[in-house]
Amino acid sequence: MLPDQEAFSIFAVMEKAAFIINPFSAKKNYQPFLDELKKKVDNPLYYISESIPGTDDFIKEHFDKVDIFVAIGGDGTISTVARKLINTDKILAIFPAGSGNGFSNETKFNKNLDELLEKIKARASRKIDTFTVNGRLSINVSGTGFDGKVVKEFEKTSRGFKNYIKVSLKTFFNYKPIKVQFSDEAYQQYNGRYLMLNIANTRQFGNNAYIAPNASKSDGLVDMVLVKKFPLTYSALFAFRMFTKRLKDDEYVTYLPVSEISFKVTTKNWHLDGEFNTIESPVHVKVLPASLNILV
Repeated sequence: MLPDQEAFSIFAVMEKAAFIINPFSAKKNYQPFLDELKKKVDNPLYYISESIPGTDDFIKEHFDKVDIFVAIGGDGTISTVARKLINTDKILAIFPAGSGNGFSNETKFNKNLDELLEKIKARASRKIDTFTVNGRLSINVSGTGFDGKVVKEFEKTSRGFKNYIKVSLKTFFNYKPIKVQFSDEAYQQYNGRYLMLNIANTRQFGNNAYIAPNASKSDGLVDMVLVKKFPLTYSALFAFRMFTKRLKDDEYVTYLPVSEISFKVTTKNWHLDGEFNTIESPVHVKVLPASLNILV
């Protein structure tokens, strides 16, 4: 291919990509990314999001002309973009800029813009599962109980891994276990009180904290993770096992691979992909198999 032809080909591909930036991610320091993007892509199509409705409107406006939507932010930003691409031929790409970047880690996206642009040029993609909690989309890990409360308090801080640890420790001392009651008779043996309940489509919360080491985003299932409250003296070992992918052998953790499940829980505090949500019981979780195209 001649140089001019190659340049035109690259331009044509990039013309089919749109970049959606969450300006509140990465400690509100998105400008270096945008400056680098403008140096490497002529007149890129981008949107600095002011709100979720604004992001929705941008995607709707450009939906017919764009093939690849790139989310620049954390798991919450990615999920916001992804929900408009479910069960379509559009492709989701990611430039991680969040606190934990769990979904980005699990889908092998990093902060190398050159690598991302090469992936966009190649346009290779594959389908992965997502799931809903009472109709609300989740792509990574969602949950209630202790971590739902932690996320609620964490959103009051300036974020960052250190603040997450501080909030987690403070919350642990005072948190009372939640009560979970399953609708299906096959799962009623697991009725009881738990520190937290998580629904895992991938293996990790973020920051390489693996809550569900065997979870797969392409098997038509999610791992329901039930964690009993453990003594404070056990916290260090629990954390060690979580960060070394060994929680599957932990005596305080139960894994239930499911495609659909309903239950009641005595709290409304949830996080969906790290974003706080209020969700009423009864709760219905449903996997959406092969529902999202993701760049590879």
